[in-house]
Amino acid sequence: MSSALEQLGGEDQLRALVECFYDRMEADPAVHSLHRLHFRGHGLNHTRQAQFEFLSGFLGGRAYYRERFGHMDLRDIHAHVPIREADAELWLETFDAALAECGLRGPIVDKMRATLRRVALMLVNDVPDWRIELDATRDGSNK
Repeated sequence: MSSALEQLGGEDQLRALVECFYDRMEADPAVHSLHRLHFRGHGLNHTRQAQFEFLSGFLGGRAYYRERFGHMDLRDIHAHVPIREADAELWLETFDAALAECGLRGPIVDKMRATLRRVALMLVNDVPDWRIELDATRDGSNK
């Protein structure tokens, strides 16, 4: 039986999907709050590569991320990131739009969507949201 990655179209298709997703994140003003979450990390260029590497292993392909970092623990990876339910939903909507733009559909994509939904909602946390603090400071309402 072929892996989910192979059913999706292989590494080239996964790379195109990840690029489309992050292009949307950078260009679509509606997704700016997600884009901002990367401002305090390594930035989107690093994240594009890490996302590809993670999803490759997640979908049953080569576990590049595990090879590089020794684990694939999503809670640990995102422990410092403030993730609210609205962030998880926006991430899922944006990823869904990237799937559609790449013409990916069918049972494997439906299964992937369901799994990503469970994972995204599992990452919702109560880490202090520096975006709100920063916005309050900019607005002068933190005086």
